[in-house]
Amino acid sequence: MGGIFGVALKKDCVLDLFFGTDYHSHLGTRRGGMAVYGEKGFNRSIHNIQNSPFRTKFEKDVEELSGNIGIGCISDTEPQPLLVQSHLGSFAITTVGKINNTEELVEKTFQNGNTHFLEMSGGNINPTELVAALMNHKDTIVEGIQYVQECIKGSMTLIVMTKEGLYAARDLYGRTPLSIGKKEEGYCIAFESFAYINLGYKTQYELGPAEIVYVTPEGMETVSPAKEEMKICTFLWIYYGYPTSTYEGINVEKMRYDCGKMLAKRDHVTPDIVAGVPDSGTAHAIGYANASGIPFARPFIKYTPTWARSFMPTSQNQRNLIARMKLIPVDALIKDKSLLLIDDSIVRGTQLRETTELLYESGAKEVHIRPACPPLLFGCKYLNFSRSNSELDLITRRIILEREGDKAEEMLEDYANPDSQNYKEMIDTICRQLKFTSLRFHRLDDMIESVGIKPCKLCTYCWNGKE
Repeated sequence: MGGIFGVALKKDCVLDLFFGTDYHSHLGTRRGGMAVYGEKGFNRSIHNIQNSPFRTKFEKDVEELSGNIGIGCISDTEPQPLLVQSHLGSFAITTVGKINNTEELVEKTFQNGNTHFLEMSGGNINPTELVAALMNHKDTIVEGIQYVQECIKGSMTLIVMTKEGLYAARDLYGRTPLSIGKKEEGYCIAFESFAYINLGYKTQYELGPAEIVYVTPEGMETVSPAKEEMKICTFLWIYYGYPTSTYEGINVEKMRYDCGKMLAKRDHVTPDIVAGVPDSGTAHAIGYANASGIPFARPFIKYTPTWARSFMPTSQNQRNLIARMKLIPVDALIKDKSLLLIDDSIVRGTQLRETTELLYESGAKEVHIRPACPPLLFGCKYLNFSRSNSELDLITRRIILEREGDKAEEMLEDYANPDSQNYKEMIDTICRQLKFTSLRFHRLDDMIESVGIKPCKLCTYCWNGKE
């Protein structure tokens, strides 16, 4: 996916920009970038961070860059921020989102006089460059951003840096978050609200859906108001969001405790210990243990000093190997024990099956699996959450196809219903294939209750296919 950060200060902002951007590293693994504006004009640095963390790659840049206004990003896709010169003036831009109608929008820019795009490796057009080109169809930056929000099918949250300040815009339906932090020297803008806490900022404001704000070292103002309809991604709380972040007033760690609590309320098994798959499953497991009274333990430990995130390599086999190498079993907590294991979700099922096998090899008697969300039935249309090329990468869809054949698509609603016989038989099949002792997914209604905001404000497309 990716994360973005911006700073506008009355003094040099590079250190704040460096650390604030770095605090988004859990959201992406491919590219990192920073751009600043100061006495020397616009300057930018972009690095590949696939084999080295953001901090290591950008330490030298911190010494060379200077300016009081800056933007940074962690990206799982395109290199950014981009520097742009157009009739709107000189600006830098960074984005996070997903564009599903790229061909249509490229043709639109050609019709408007745009003559070319710089092609990225693989033959793709840089989505951030496309956003900048669309903005240039209008007479002002604010009108350009509004035009982008109207045109894009998918999602788009962005920050634009001019010589005077920053324009920040949240996605049309607020699918991703954006917050403003304030301290005496100025302001910052962040995808993750925790990213500025240790830098001395306090949360000043959270943008609403489609809202555009203008931020300078002296102040901030809304230049395009928020819209009422919101569809923030629920999976941010379940998995992607960092535990210390808060979206729409709901802290991620607290939500995960509540999620585990709801899981425990409907359960009937009595394992010896409850555990979470590190890292995102841990808080869910603590919530389950606290509610059930079953002890929480860590039967395997994640080795973090050298292993990167498991979905970094392009090859699925490599990702599976890395996922296995990172988890080291604690035999004393596993041998002859019945374990209940909570993970954030089941996608393909490969990694969790191998984790379960690892526990059996270490002497576990039983391994009960409790995903913290419902079965994933639909690939995300709105955010770059996965490297999957097909919905058949989902274990649920493969099973449904095997059971229903040509009727698979029309049967999806019934398979999403936790009270249906088809749902029950699908779960039983997953349980057998992945060799779990038992399997029970979180119910959608319970998960929504765990978040605690109105269901109409949440995007649940990947579970029920509803727009």
